[in-house]
Amino acid sequence: MDYDALFRSQLDALRDEGNYRVFAELERSRGAYPRAKNHGAGADEVTVWCSNDYLGMGQNAEVLGAMHTALDECGAGAGGTRNISGTNHAHVLLERELADLHGKDAALLFTSGYVSNWAALSTLGARLPGCTILSDAYNHASMIEGIRHARCDKRIWAHNDPRDLERKLADLDPDAPKVVAFESVYSMDGDIAPIAEICDVAERYGAMTYLDEVHAAGLYGQRGGGIAEREGLMDRVTLIEGTLGKAFGVVGGYITGSAELVDFIRSFASGFIFTTALPPSVAAGATASIKLLKGEEGVALRARQRAQVEKLRAALDRAGIPHLDNPSHIVPVMVKDPVKCKMLSDILMEDWGIYVQPINYPTVPKGTERLRFTPSPLHTDADIEHLVDALHALWSQCALARAVA
Repeated sequence: MDYDALFRSQLDALRDEGNYRVFAELERSRGAYPRAKNHGAGADEVTVWCSNDYLGMGQNAEVLGAMHTALDECGAGAGGTRNISGTNHAHVLLERELADLHGKDAALLFTSGYVSNWAALSTLGARLPGCTILSDAYNHASMIEGIRHARCDKRIWAHNDPRDLERKLADLDPDAPKVVAFESVYSMDGDIAPIAEICDVAERYGAMTYLDEVHAAGLYGQRGGGIAEREGLMDRVTLIEGTLGKAFGVVGGYITGSAELVDFIRSFASGFIFTTALPPSVAAGATASIKLLKGEEGVALRARQRAQVEKLRAALDRAGIPHLDNPSHIVPVMVKDPVKCKMLSDILMEDWGIYVQPINYPTVPKGTERLRFTPSPLHTDADIEHLVDALHALWSQCALARAVA
């Protein structure tokens, strides 16, 4: 059996469809974000336009200082799983900071946001007798994977549609456990869930609410607690999940909730129990980042980011570049063709020094391919002008349809 031939055939099919993924080899330049050295074809230095380090906290001097101090004091690794030898004081301090951020009793760290969703949802679904998980149709792959591994009953409700959610809940046993799982900011379209209406429905039917704030934590609310904080709803959400790898600028995931809920996940989730803990330096950096974003510096960074997002949207509108209208910081420019999407990404990198990855299937449905831009507070007005000039030229070069004013 020629296994490599089997692998090649499926990889070739991906290439033919325009969905084969090519990684750009970049080197972030400390203190120069969003600039990065390019080790591939094209310009030696590029401006990064698609990073999830939304506020540039991965470059923040206080965050880096906290990481250096912890590295010098504690060494590189955690030493094992949390149970055996890996619970460091830095982990405990970070969990306290996260619980406070989301107004909850407790928090629990994971190695990534993917793992925190997978572990928490799979544990809830598997360990609560007769549980049904009701999942928004656009939920992230990590949530879908967690629900699949739970092997419990599941229902898919129409995206951001509380009425459909209510129809699904009404069909279930009123005395059985139910978990309503959804996101606050959806990362590909940039739309925002109607959290209050979803909580209204869930409460009427005695269901838990599980909210993924991955693309909102640090970015919304007076202290960066996310959309639920901004809307005064954190106390109504049973479990809030988030990541340290986006607005907080490091790596890791977490859940927050009641002391009993967090202890339940800690005690039964294999994705927590059997994996090495985050390095103490990462935990220390995350704690510093969260503290900064809770204060006046965070308020200023969020205001600057919102201003740059609005400037980019207005400039795209003037140039007739089609983008999804949404209330978040995510700006999806719609190409709707996988081959052209990849081609645009390549030309932007090679000729214009602009790095943005094409977003193709299966991340988004076929026919909705896009370039996903995430303006940060550190992108300048000149950066925005250069980007829109490039897109304006390429839209004409590639004969792409422009938005109608």
